[in-house]
Amino acid sequence: MSGKSKVVELSRAVDQSKAITDAIGDISKFKIFNNQILVAIYIEPEKTAGGILLPQSRAIESKFQGKIGLVLKKGPLAFKDDDSTRFYGQDVEPGDWIFFRPSDGWHFQINSVDCRLIEDVHVKGSVPHPKYIW
Repeated sequence: MSGKSKVVELSRAVDQSKAITDAIGDISKFKIFNNQILVAIYIEPEKTAGGILLPQSRAIESKFQGKIGLVLKKGPLAFKDDDSTRFYGQDVEPGDWIFFRPSDGWHFQINSVDCRLIEDVHVKGSVPHPKYIW
């Protein structure tokens, strides 16, 4: 399956978190180092809540300009206080939706799902569902 069709498939999903984790598959052997967080990028739906159809180019743009992601895995030092950072108890867990700047992180794909590896300091916050941000 090509990356393009995976974008369309995920953008139509009602529960994107389940669609994303199903599409990615088993990542238990992936090791995330230091303070890095592995996130799958939220793909904007093809239709707005009001029923307006959006062009497919918007969904494709989401993978590069995306600013919301589903936490898949985090490194052992993510959100741990050290001499340069103080998180004051803030943390994220796999399954959380987080937001960050579109330019943050390293972009790549796992099983044709667009992902980013970002540092914990680049996480700006979390939301219960991506619909609150986009």
